[in-house]
Amino acid sequence: MTETEAIRLFKCLSDKSRLQILKSLAMEDMYVERLAERLSLTAPTVSFHLKKLADAGAVVSYKNQYYMMYSLKKEIFDTNILEILLEKSDEAEMQARRDAEYRQKVIHAFFEYGKLKAIPAQKKKERIVLEVIAQSFEFDRIYSEREVNIIIADFHDDFCTIRRDMIGEHLLERDANGYWRVKPDCEKGL
Repeated sequence: MTETEAIRLFKCLSDKSRLQILKSLAMEDMYVERLAERLSLTAPTVSFHLKKLADAGAVVSYKNQYYMMYSLKKEIFDTNILEILLEKSDEAEMQARRDAEYRQKVIHAFFEYGKLKAIPAQKKKERIVLEVIAQSFEFDRIYSEREVNIIIADFHDDFCTIRRDMIGEHLLERDANGYWRVKPDCEKGL
């Protein structure tokens, strides 16, 4: 289900009469007059709501003798909400561009001639700064604490704070053998 289809369906479901129609159709297929009688609504009102539900893909109609019957399209309701949330957004490219512009703005504000002017107070900005510094470390290589300090000191004098924060943000890991750069989840094949 696309984002647009999900929005159309959710808008449809936000009406009490439409929900009552769907509940009735979940029990059995019905025609307009039967739904109107059952829900104490007028036939034109039920027709209006059925048109909206059909446009959203929630109901389908078919001819049975001289009645136009409506039935619930059950497969649309088998969709998991998490599937909808994980579906690529229509605005994904625009969001990615905005994120990249914000990232560049932060980098420009906090770095001058390759040196970090100050450690950002905001977590989001600090994460961006730490990611820039992390690019100086190679993957699959173990660094001694001294090597880590020297690399970070090229960016800022407070290498202890930055080293600690890089470990806290899981950009670097450490054990008794030394430090190493953590691969992002997308590079781990997850």
